[in-house]
Amino acid sequence: MTAYIIRRLLIIIPTIFCAISFLFFLFYALPGDPATLIAGGADRNPNPIQIQQINERYGLNDPIFTQFVNYWKDVLTLDLGRSFQRNQDVIDILKERAPNSIRLGVWAFSLEVLVGISVGLFSAIRRYSLADKLTTIGTSVLSAVPVFVSGFILQYLFAVLPNKWGWPEWTQLRTSGISAPRTEETWLLFFIPSGPGQWRYLVLPTIALASVSLALAARMMRGSMLEVLNADYMRTAKAKGLNERQVISRHGLRNAMLPVITLLGLDLGAVLGSAVLTETVFNWPGLGSAIADAVTERDLPVVLGLTLAVVVVYAVVNLLVDISYAWFDPRVRVGGKEDA
Repeated sequence: MTAYIIRRLLIIIPTIFCAISFLFFLFYALPGDPATLIAGGADRNPNPIQIQQINERYGLNDPIFTQFVNYWKDVLTLDLGRSFQRNQDVIDILKERAPNSIRLGVWAFSLEVLVGISVGLFSAIRRYSLADKLTTIGTSVLSAVPVFVSGFILQYLFAVLPNKWGWPEWTQLRTSGISAPRTEETWLLFFIPSGPGQWRYLVLPTIALASVSLALAARMMRGSMLEVLNADYMRTAKAKGLNERQVISRHGLRNAMLPVITLLGLDLGAVLGSAVLTETVFNWPGLGSAIADAVTERDLPVVLGLTLAVVVVYAVVNLLVDISYAWFDPRVRVGGKEDA
């Protein structure tokens, strides 16, 4: 196991390097001059002296390869640079935005795990029933709807209409932000919103972010459990006198979870760091919306720094998922010396 973890870590390092390097060179392949954008854009006809000062300040006059080497030297010292537009260190932006993305991601992932696995398991056990057919149709539709579309639909149904029809205040969910204006958000145990009505800002983005992944998890869980239910060892367990609940809980669930774990691992990395569409639709101040804004503003240090954090999280989560295989299925010998 130790050797396997070391090998995976050695793979993670070049993966992170290649991803960030690609973004670095892509930045210079895009049209437009970064210094002109920093100075306010071409529409404002910035002063050439100002452009020169900006280039000298941020090292934009240096050859691209020199800038590339200098960037990685700074990263190795945990210096992610300084934002072109916000006059703020990228590490400070990361500290400010990351907790909000983590909170939203954890709530969305928890919803995906609890509802997705439960629905898929129930649908497999009640195969070909009316509930199974309705679940299959519902998950198919849900997985086909883009996040930004489902986000706008949720906003209209659970925020606009309740406000228009004068429903009670607690039923009127919020469509933008993280807390009421001029009200500082507070969190209990980091994840639980404890400010006045603050939970109403969290519900809709959580559902929107989890919707597609929840549907896919339910469909995969159903298919995997159906395959396990037809296995020989499941019939043997039933022949020994175990009831259906014991057979599923003791013998079926772990094996059926293996492909689902892969999907959940990929989703966890995504929801924790790259929920760009959801955070943009709901104006949620997280990493995803910050990256989207930085791309629009051609703010290279912010794009690279926040993306680096996302890639690291994604890689670590995938490593943990691979390690978890050994617990869910003892037949998996991760990095072992035994032959199957």
